Amino acid sequence: MSDIKTILEPQRDIPIYDECDILIVGGGAAGHSAAIAAARAGAKNIVLLERYGYMGGDVTGGYVIMVPKLSWYDKSFVRGLQEEWFTRLNKIPQAVLAPSLKEIGRSDDKALLGVWSRIHGCVSESEPKRLVRAVYFEPNELKIELDKMLLEHKDSIRVMCHSWGVKPVMEGSAVRGVIFESKEGRKAVLAKCVIDCTGDGDIFRYTGAPYSTLADGRTRSSTTALVWRIGGINWDLYCEWMKNNPEEAQALRDGCIKVAGFRCLPLPSSRNDVCWINNWHADRDCAKIKDATETEMNARNKIRDIIEYLREACPVAFRNAYLYDIAPQLGTRGSCRLKGEYVMTANDFAFSTKHDDVIAWHSTICMINDCAPIEIPYRALLPRGVENLLAAGRHLSADNVAIDWLNLIPQCVGTGQAAGVAAAVAVSDGVSVRDVNIRKVQDILAGEQDVPLPRNEHTDKSYTEVCEAHQYGLYTELAKKAHEEAETLKAYRQSDVPHLDGREGDGADDAVSAALKEYRQW
Repeated sequence: MSDIKTILEPQRDIPIYDECDILIVGGGAAGHSAAIAAARAGAKNIVLLERYGYMGGDVTGGYVIMVPKLSWYDKSFVRGLQEEWFTRLNKIPQAVLAPSLKEIGRSDDKALLGVWSRIHGCVSESEPKRLVRAVYFEPNELKIELDKMLLEHKDSIRVMCHSWGVKPVMEGSAVRGVIFESKEGRKAVLAKCVIDCTGDGDIFRYTGAPYSTLADGRTRSSTTALVWRIGGINWDLYCEWMKNNPEEAQALRDGCIKVAGFRCLPLPSSRNDVCWINNWHADRDCAKIKDATETEMNARNKIRDIIEYLREACPVAFRNAYLYDIAPQLGTRGSCRLKGEYVMTANDFAFSTKHDDVIAWHSTICMINDCAPIEIPYRALLPRGVENLLAAGRHLSADNVAIDWLNLIPQCVGTGQAAGVAAAVAVSDGVSVRDVNIRKVQDILAGEQDVPLPRNEHTDKSYTEVCEAHQYGLYTELAKKAHEEAETLKAYRQSDVPHLDGREGDGADDAVSAALKEYRQW
């Protein structure tokens, strides 16, 4: 066995494969959205680099086939390209299952609430119970539709599949392109602007920009998954059985975890005869070889056992269950996160922070503010000390608590769409993405691309009115506790009493930390 720990790779010339105005690395929910948004904002020279042979990433390849919390009360806050996916898919039989835009917020129809309560996420957790725009969809149909969207802009977007972006091309502190690997070898694409949509910061973490790694094993983001689907089931009968046999239903859920050795749960799909098994492998970093490998192999090793257990434990719904398919790629949740010009924290949820550079206004899964919309600033996509680079998607700038509520599919689509528009405006105006005219970006998003934004003339004022009428969701006990703690700390720090607790800052972070001490969402 050799004692050599490193190998010196000889210097070599890297061929330039292509040059463009905007290079997007990663064709997942963020990257695909960035490409489409940039083209619709007028960009004509875009390259989209994707390591697999299809678009969508976790959505179509990882089988994350439910998109949650697109509405709050009676308003659809997450629109734009995210809602366009489902408008297009809705024409295909059994491709979409969700409360319609006309139904969201309804709390007066017990029959509708009863039906949709069988579909996880379609009814609010808080009172009054109301319908929520949560969408289940067929991933393979979405694969086709995402391709069609790109083909509609084939004069502006050049797609490169099976091409893995591995390293930025740097000129001082500026990114000038990306080196990628493929079956054709190691080559490069040069660009005026690069958007890192890899989800794991595959580009920004090699630029010198600061970033965080996985930090808190108690959060959902510190888990991985490999999803599979089961056919031959009857979801309606399963829901009836759970309703009539609550103790047995809980025993079944516990039994699945015992059989698997990791947390897993049957969830509905857009078809009554197919469900998917979501799973959570704890303390896993999806950017580490060991964690990714063990997740894939351990999950597949338990699939047959889980299906057999479901057949035995609930034969009324699973008697004829069979393995329908296995997701073609790892379910990724968290690894490296940008430390951008603004780092989002739980404060943004507990104190309804307003941002002049807001580029997405999203309802999210967060019980602090009852899933009310929060503002995501452009600065959360901007790396510190690096030029010509944006970072959109699940690796956006957020701390290890807030990231749990910001790395889901809607936020990937929303930040990707904003990054694409910003890049298009920057190229058109001949400025860097750091110096882009954010008002112009906001006006294109809200005025032309169906993205509601607060305080923008193109957004219906009723969106703000519903937020104000419901206190931005800050009526929850968690929010009240955070605000009480903040006031106490503020008064304490303004007094002459010595700060024996050693805490620093304005008290907001400490207040939210106190409120969240026993709260973690998986």
